[in-house]
Amino acid sequence: LPETSRQYTQTKNQTMSNEELLDIDLPEPSLRNVVEQDSLQWVFVGGKGGVGKTTTSCCVGIQMAMRREKVLIISTDPAHNLSDAFSQKFNKEPSLVNGFTNLYCMEIDANDDMDQLQREIEGVTGGDDEGGVSTLVAELTSNIPGIDEAMSFSELMKQVQEMDYDCVVFDTAPTGHTLRLLSFPTILENALGKVMQLKDKFGGILNQAGAMFAGMRGGAASGQQMTDALLGKLEETRGVINKVNTAFRDKDKTTFVCVCIPEFLSIYETERLVQELSKFGIDSHNIVINQVLFPEKDADELGEWFEGTKASLPKEAQDICGKMMARKRMQDKYIGQCFDLYGDGFNVTLMPLLDYEVRGVEKLKGFSQNLVDPIDLEE
Repeated sequence: LPETSRQYTQTKNQTMSNEELLDIDLPEPSLRNVVEQDSLQWVFVGGKGGVGKTTTSCCVGIQMAMRREKVLIISTDPAHNLSDAFSQKFNKEPSLVNGFTNLYCMEIDANDDMDQLQREIEGVTGGDDEGGVSTLVAELTSNIPGIDEAMSFSELMKQVQEMDYDCVVFDTAPTGHTLRLLSFPTILENALGKVMQLKDKFGGILNQAGAMFAGMRGGAASGQQMTDALLGKLEETRGVINKVNTAFRDKDKTTFVCVCIPEFLSIYETERLVQELSKFGIDSHNIVINQVLFPEKDADELGEWFEGTKASLPKEAQDICGKMMARKRMQDKYIGQCFDLYGDGFNVTLMPLLDYEVRGVEKLKGFSQNLVDPIDLEE
């Protein structure tokens, strides 16, 4: 097993109490280090599905907007939630968030960008061989999984680089999709190889198909034009991705914030994500743990209170408090493991479970303060 996996296995039955956490020197449990790092241009927020990535992304964006001149939050998740979080409709064009003068949001769609790619190739070939273009694009996307997302991400990054945002926050898809996003350079290399194979093996067929679709309007060359246009687009895309990839590996410009909840599957997937990010050379030294019950309290402390007042509570209240205590003990165990695994080199931020939904600008603004004002474990 990798080193962190061995550590995880060894510590999965241990619990670190708040008192024990106070006895060791840990990095500040907040994202202040991210918000105050002026050199950062790209902040990725990711983790397992359903752990609060979008809420965290919005909160990071809000805090950044308080210190930067112009900030953009981008959703790369096919199931977009930025519109729901801010209670405002967003699309593939940057839109100003209500209540802000310098915070923008946009939601991208890979299918739209592949349609745009097809239209661009049709424009190069004169638009006379639409069937051939759609067939070639379909062949590419079916034989190289992820090429549609790679092309979409390239178009997005090209667009963003032409804008003047000080910082871009990515609200990413669940872990598996995010890791594929980081492998886009490899995907594009495969795509270029595939198109070259098609060109070498079926160039004559493509030319004949072009002639068939284009009729007497010079269509004999449209198959060649079509393939050359696609190759040119892929080469351009590869250049953009490689340039962006270099920036993503620069810890002064890029960081990845891992989000989880204090449960086994989520903590374990966070460990996997941290390992994969390390392999890709992407900086990651912040973990946000959402949905924490009374983060400033210790399970033992609450347990003493419960045992002292249990007899005076109605049976139903005893059951409710008993379940709450069981959940608190479980959460504390996994939070303790998280500090054991990452505490020395990671800023681990605890975000409280609230009794209301964090939706709308005002609630997001209030909740975002928890990212930069660390929980005081001594209270």
